[in-house]
Amino acid sequence: MEVKLFQKTQRDLAVSINLVIDKYWNDEIDEARMVELIQKLYITNTNKLVKKGDYTTIIRQQCGKRRLEVVDQVIKQTNVG
Repeated sequence: MEVKLFQKTQRDLAVSINLVIDKYWNDEIDEARMVELIQKLYITNTNKLVKKGDYTTIIRQQCGKRRLEVVDQVIKQTNVG
């Protein structure tokens, strides 16, 4: 599964995050691949994902609480953020 790492907008980033996590939940990719993709998206798009220590409004609205909990765990578990 390939995902563009450098996203143009916050909405594009949200779509990519949703795609990765949904594929993981549907057992289409394994946990290691999901973690790797989320880390890469976070590192390359931090300014679109987080502002003032919190997720941006568009990211919160588009991704939802459950997906962002997964993103939180990936970031905390791997000390990327």
